[in-house]
Amino acid sequence: MSGRPRLATVWLSGCSGCHMSFLDLDLWLLELAQLADIVYSPVASDVKHYPEAVDIVLVEGAVATTDNLQLLRQVRANSRTLVSFGDCALTANVPGMRNPIAESQAVLQRVYGERPPNADVLPRLLPQARPLHELVPVEVYLPGCPPSAAAIRTVLEALLRGEQPRLPPDQIRFG
Repeated sequence: MSGRPRLATVWLSGCSGCHMSFLDLDLWLLELAQLADIVYSPVASDVKHYPEAVDIVLVEGAVATTDNLQLLRQVRANSRTLVSFGDCALTANVPGMRNPIAESQAVLQRVYGERPPNADVLPRLLPQARPLHELVPVEVYLPGCPPSAAAIRTVLEALLRGEQPRLPPDQIRFG
């Protein structure tokens, strides 16, 4: 990293719980803002397009729609270190509960009936919700549903120092 690192967070198909834990960093977020430029995030910016030359990105959620897949590919192409952020990103978790249903259209019909509202603007569901690592290379895995603020801080501090994060056992948990 040259100068201040560029940090981003991305939310795909998930509940936003990982981003809520990110906000639980509380006052450390002020310190983080001094250590890195937050260049893209659903909770911290109004930037509409994913920027180039991002050093670290936390990606929350499974890849469940064509829009998710397109954004993930753009994120991967423009980011040096991709962190699979939370259990949905690591395993598809709750969004993946639809995977045993053979036809994704059946999910939409069950939820919305014969014609979903705004059917012309809804992103198309992929046949299955997938974890990030099945679609793009991932450098760091941060488990938890959601990961604790302490685990998020541990990972970010290591990455900002240019080190590979190592979570202590008490910060590793699923679900």
